[in-house]
Amino acid sequence: MGAVDLPPDYRPSEDEPFMNERQRAYFRKKLLDWRDEILRESRETLDFLQDSTQHPDITDRASHESDRGIELRARDRQRKLIAKIDAALVRIDDGSYGYCEETGEPIGVKRLDARPVATLSLEAQERHERRERIYRDD
Repeated sequence: MGAVDLPPDYRPSEDEPFMNERQRAYFRKKLLDWRDEILRESRETLDFLQDSTQHPDITDRASHESDRGIELRARDRQRKLIAKIDAALVRIDDGSYGYCEETGEPIGVKRLDARPVATLSLEAQERHERRERIYRDD
């Protein structure tokens, strides 16, 4: 794919063709920047986890272990998010990015700008969440 001239102040709009070259370049950059930020945070988390300072005080040790558990859960969420970002980048390459997995309809640039890894339109997402609530209540 050739480089697309993307002005720094460019924002996708509903007034242009959906998932045109410029929009795809915008979302690719947004996803790559987001992934880079997560990886940077992940490296910081790893540095924190490798800090194996022994705490002689049992309260300090318990606090450190609690912090460690929180960091590990955050790291797991980051790993899952990176997988979603990578899947979105593949969809940009294969032309399916921005279209609802369920209906095939455009997801919409505002929703994608807010949640670039979205795979469902707002309506499909709401239906999915309603079904989840019904089954969870059983």
